[in-house]
Amino acid sequence: MHVWSGDLVLRIGIAGTLESNDCIITVLESDKLIIEVKSVVYDFFGKHIESFIKNILDELKIKNIKVICEDKGALDYTIKARLITAIKRLEEQKWEEVYYLFRVIIQEC
Repeated sequence: MHVWSGDLVLRIGIAGTLESNDCIITVLESDKLIIEVKSVVYDFFGKHIESFIKNILDELKIKNIKVICEDKGALDYTIKARLITAIKRLEEQKWEEVYYLFRVIIQEC
């Protein structure tokens, strides 16, 4: 998904639902690491969710990204699956843009 704001184009990757025992993970391009967690169980598991997301990003060697996790009691494996899917969707948009630009350049030749 792209969001246009004047000349600025934000690329966004989203995965998940707001059903019980699930979460929505939204990832955006960023120049630094930002992790936001909104959870019905934040008082009990909020810091764990933040740390868990940070560890996954470390495994993937991702240092600059904004992650928003809207949690409805998701287990760790669900959070991980949603995060990886959202990141892949963000990356697919980048490749689609590269492919589009490549096609434009080829047509101009």
